[in-house]
Amino acid sequence: MSQPDYGDISKNGLWHNNPALVQLLGLCPLLAVSNTLINGLGLGIATTMVLVGSNISVSFVRHWIPKEIRIPVFVMMIASFVTNTQLLMNAFTYELYLVLGIFIPLIVTNCTIIGRAEAFASKNGIIPSFIDGLMQGIGFSTVLVLLGALREFMGQGTLFAGADQLFGEWASVLTIHLYQVDQSFLFALLPPGAFFALGLLIAGKNIIDKRLQSRAHQTTQVTSAKPEVS
Repeated sequence: MSQPDYGDISKNGLWHNNPALVQLLGLCPLLAVSNTLINGLGLGIATTMVLVGSNISVSFVRHWIPKEIRIPVFVMMIASFVTNTQLLMNAFTYELYLVLGIFIPLIVTNCTIIGRAEAFASKNGIIPSFIDGLMQGIGFSTVLVLLGALREFMGQGTLFAGADQLFGEWASVLTIHLYQVDQSFLFALLPPGAFFALGLLIAGKNIIDKRLQSRAHQTTQVTSAKPEVS
């Protein structure tokens, strides 16, 4: 059996197969709660914890799960990690827990998590599954943070508002007021603005990919045009 390429696993999770920008999975929480940077970061951390835990667990027991019942077993394992994450947030970040609300238990239905369990963790060892879960989680969290930052900036002219909900009272000083607004720009803070902001992020990724492909093509042409030395 060939050794997994950890570099490719990382690149897929962070960029080439990003669950939010490429696979377009988990869009319900992505668009619903990412109206501030901190909300996006909080949900991203919770999702990453579940992704890593479920990937490791599925990989560990994959040889003992009958194929006919693997999906229900995966869902039960994911649900147990979601419950643990929910209890931890309830205990240590209660205010953020209240803000995220129903979208924490809905992590169970996140297609990214069940998809990685089925497509990767059930077919690979523990270490590659850990790296896959971590990188997919970081990729998803990065999009959540960027989306939240963009919407928060456009909607209320701040960044890191509500940081104390995640990091404690001392973090209230982290709030940055970029410009003053008399009234919040509701379009950016409501779901329609989330679709618009996500579209901008996807467009930005596509532009970068095309430029990278163009550079790689030009480099290939220059290399092939060099005369061979006899």
